[in-house]
Amino acid sequence: MTSLKFFGHSCFQLTHNQTSMIFDPFLTDNPFNIAQPPDIKCNYVLISHGHFDHLGDGIAIAKQNGATVIATAEIAGLCGSQDCQTHAMHIGGKHAFDFGYVRITPAFHGAGVEGGHACGFIVNFFGKTVYFAGDTSLFGDMALLGRLEAIDYALLPIGDNFTMGPSDAVEAAAMLKPKTVIPMHYNTWPLIAQNPEEYKAAVEQRLQIPVTLVKPGETLTF
Repeated sequence: MTSLKFFGHSCFQLTHNQTSMIFDPFLTDNPFNIAQPPDIKCNYVLISHGHFDHLGDGIAIAKQNGATVIATAEIAGLCGSQDCQTHAMHIGGKHAFDFGYVRITPAFHGAGVEGGHACGFIVNFFGKTVYFAGDTSLFGDMALLGRLEAIDYALLPIGDNFTMGPSDAVEAAAMLKPKTVIPMHYNTWPLIAQNPEEYKAAVEQRLQIPVTLVKPGETLTF
C-alpha cells in the first residue's frame, strides 16, 4: 500500500513499505503545525526551490535520516555544502531510483538560490505516477508533460499571488489530464486564501477529473 500524507502548504510525504520521500519539507514555521523535523523518517528529500517555505527543514531532515536530497544542481550544491547526501539533477532530466524514477520538470517561479531554477517533479513511485508541480504559473508545456507521462495524481498549487490561482489551475488540469488532482499551496496565510471546494467543483464539472481535497494532517492511501 502507498500513502500520501499532507503536512499543509506544499509539504507531502509519499511512502510505500520501507521507502519514503518528503516533498518541500516546510515544518518548523508552518502555520498548520502538523509535525516537526524529528518526527519525519524518510529515505529521500525532494526540494523544488530554495524559498523558506519549500527548502524549509530539508537539510535537517536529510541529515538526521541519512536521506538523499533530490533537487536541481544548485539546491543540491547548497544541501551538499551542509553535509547532506545529494543527487543533483536538472530540468528535463530523468533518473532511475530503487522506487522507480524521477523526472525534473520546469516551474516558472524564483529559485531562491543564485543562478538556479525552480522545478517540479514527476515521480514514478512503485508504479504510481505523481506530479508535484512545485510553485509555478500555468505554462503551455504542461500539455507536453501530460503526453509524456500517464499522471495518476497531480499536486497543483491554487493559492494565486505567488503561483497560479484556481482558474489557471483548472487549465493546468485540462492539459495534464491526470487521473486525480490534489490542490496545494493555499490557505497557509491570508494572501493565498482560496476555497478548495470551488476549485474542486470547477475541475470536476468541466473536465470530469476527480479532485481529492486532502486536509493538513490527513493521509491518502492508494
